[in-house]
Amino acid sequence: MDYYNDTPSSRKNKHLNDYERGKIELLHAQGLSPYAIGKRIGRASNTIRNELTRGTVTQVKADRTCEIYYPDAGRRVYESNRKKSGCKFKYLQCQDFISYATDLFLAKNHSLDSICGAAKKNNVFPLDAMVSTKTLYNYVDAGLLQVRNIDLPLKTRRTTKPKRIRQNKKVLGTSITERPQAVNERKEFGHWEIDTVIGKKKKSESVLLTITERLTRKEVIRKIPNKSAASVQECLSKIASEIGTGFSKVFKSFTADNGSEFADLSLIEQTSDVKVYFAHPYSSGERGTNERHNGLIRRFIPKGKSLNEYSPAAVAKVQIWCNTLPRKILGYLTPDEAFLEQCKVLL
Repeated sequence: MDYYNDTPSSRKNKHLNDYERGKIELLHAQGLSPYAIGKRIGRASNTIRNELTRGTVTQVKADRTCEIYYPDAGRRVYESNRKKSGCKFKYLQCQDFISYATDLFLAKNHSLDSICGAAKKNNVFPLDAMVSTKTLYNYVDAGLLQVRNIDLPLKTRRTTKPKRIRQNKKVLGTSITERPQAVNERKEFGHWEIDTVIGKKKKSESVLLTITERLTRKEVIRKIPNKSAASVQECLSKIASEIGTGFSKVFKSFTADNGSEFADLSLIEQTSDVKVYFAHPYSSGERGTNERHNGLIRRFIPKGKSLNEYSPAAVAKVQIWCNTLPRKILGYLTPDEAFLEQCKVLL
């Protein structure tokens, strides 16, 4: 029978020792199955099968070949496998890549993942001379890099917020619920999310108008005189005049929140083929792409800092940084590269 009641307690998370291998040899020679052997010595049947595979050798006896299990052979193979197991510590072997990643992080504020992914995509280093994104972050945690956790923009400020449900107080136009599914799934180019970024809360303060393309993550940042509907409309008119006749092909729709600065945004539908949709109140996640980019802008322009102190040229530098940052979601292309590919299709 393969079933026994005299089994000892199981030794979980322990490797087989020489005594157990000897018992396996004896019980296997008696014709017991791996399941029965496991029950006798308190081990899983797969552990027994793996050990029998490791320690079974082919021998010739009386001009016939036979398979015999030897404990010494099993232990020898086990020890050889243990030497090869586990991740190798590549810190010293990958110093060139680690220095490259550290310098790029400190110089350009690119994320460690974008640096690693772009280097792999562009074959900057051989694969065996690199470490993965996770390993880079492990080195940061271990204090092996010049980069520290406090230097990582999101690591120390991610918090959970309670969900708030508030009543819709105003409707400025077409609801986001009517937005086509192709737009929701990012299958079509030319659909943008729009918002404003403020500095100090004063009427005389300049603000930033930020527009983000949902498919390519292309970012447009313009400094406008104030947070008013007239300033937003004037800025969009300038963008339309810069692009010319192709404006409705590049800008097929806008998705905005219910802020007063977008009160006249729907007027653009009267003079072009552009559609305008409004997210639900207090639902910033419905414009998550734009909100994420606003967070990137905050790395350079902190909250409470007067935007009057920043020139249009300084704002343009922030826009260039956002559009030249390789993105994992784009296969480590930059938004500029992805946007250019889409524009070529339109021509």
